[in-house]
Amino acid sequence: MSAESGGAARLNMLGANAQGRVWIKSCATVQLVCYGAPQFALSFVALPLYVFLPDYYATRFGVPLGFLGAVLLLARLLDAVIDPVIGRLADHRLGAGRGWRFMAVSGVLLALGFALLLGFPLVVVYASQPYTFTAVMGLALLLTYSGYSAASVTHQAWGSTLGTDEAERVRIFAWREGLGLAGVLVAASVTQLGGALGFTLVFTASLWIGLWLLRRAPAPRQFLVHETLHGLRAAFEPLRHLAFRRLLLVYLASGVAAAVPATLVLFFIRDRIGAPELAGFYLLIYFACGAAFLPLWLRVAKRWGAAPSWLVGMGLSVVVFLGAALLQPGDRWAYAGICAASGLALGSDLVLPPALLAGLIRNLGHGGQLEGAYFGIWGMATKLTLALAAGAALPLLASLGYVPGTPATGVLPPLVVAYCLLPCILKLLAGAALWFGWMHWARSPAC
Repeated sequence: MSAESGGAARLNMLGANAQGRVWIKSCATVQLVCYGAPQFALSFVALPLYVFLPDYYATRFGVPLGFLGAVLLLARLLDAVIDPVIGRLADHRLGAGRGWRFMAVSGVLLALGFALLLGFPLVVVYASQPYTFTAVMGLALLLTYSGYSAASVTHQAWGSTLGTDEAERVRIFAWREGLGLAGVLVAASVTQLGGALGFTLVFTASLWIGLWLLRRAPAPRQFLVHETLHGLRAAFEPLRHLAFRRLLLVYLASGVAAAVPATLVLFFIRDRIGAPELAGFYLLIYFACGAAFLPLWLRVAKRWGAAPSWLVGMGLSVVVFLGAALLQPGDRWAYAGICAASGLALGSDLVLPPALLAGLIRNLGHGGQLEGAYFGIWGMATKLTLALAAGAALPLLASLGYVPGTPATGVLPPLVVAYCLLPCILKLLAGAALWFGWMHWARSPAC
């Protein structure tokens, strides 16, 4: 192939916006696999670590659960606060063409923190050295969460620069989230089969393989304009725009609605369904269906658009949890069906919101400048949903008289109200905000 024909082929893969900035128009499947590969490893730091770590520390090393809860909550709050700053660092690194290097350095910090977090209790004993244990655990969490946040925000900002239309952006984030769900399934299996050592080795290997593949992914578009915003003003610039605030509100409401049942799922399985031994099986069904049905959401979004498809996903979630409210103790197979259906709805929450945000960034004229800032605030909101869910669901359960370990019998016991009906109310509010505050507003002449 001649240089001229090669250049023409490359131009056919590119599009340009009104300002003449170049965007990657379409990505081959292998390129999307290379882009999404790091998310396979990054997913190890989310749910599996939160489920595995407290049990690992408490059962093997006798660390009090109250102490673990306080330290993990404080670390998570600090982690959320620094996300906007990390977003600006990601913008600078991507703008300088050093996004991959920034992710690699972040990966080193993450791997060190991860290994330290799972290994140091073998050397520092909590019972005899509580202050040293606390200090080392704090350092390990700082390394782990800062490395994770930097890599994750940069990775999302990278993906938001790819693709020219909404369908392509949905496809890009679907591959990222699909590989992330695969990582969750593998991580959950490794914790059962390989323990802490196997968990660490598989995570480290998958992280470096993911970063190696990322070098072969489409590079983020070069930032061709000079920045006019700097410092904290640039970090919080997204919040000045009504469109972003509206989308963020929908995302928060929908996220809390999804996080409430995630917080209470083990209680529901044990005290309502009466099948604690099947908890791992139910979670496997949920995440496996979430990954398996992602292609369906790609087709729906391509036909109807991302926002209407997300609304459909919210409606499906409401139907699923209303169905869960009808379950009685002993309905084990019926609950497996609920897990499968909620896994189907999960795909819309994972893929469609970031695709909408990526399009909004370009429509506001901030493409190539503030992707990291937007996804930094987005990441902070993601972490706040978990805190808000625990802060809403657990006090509600306590006020209604629920006692963990007590079978939840009757038509509407407190556990059913919190696990089933509260998410339905929140999803309906999120759907109303999406319809009236985003879709209807976006079609109005004033917008």
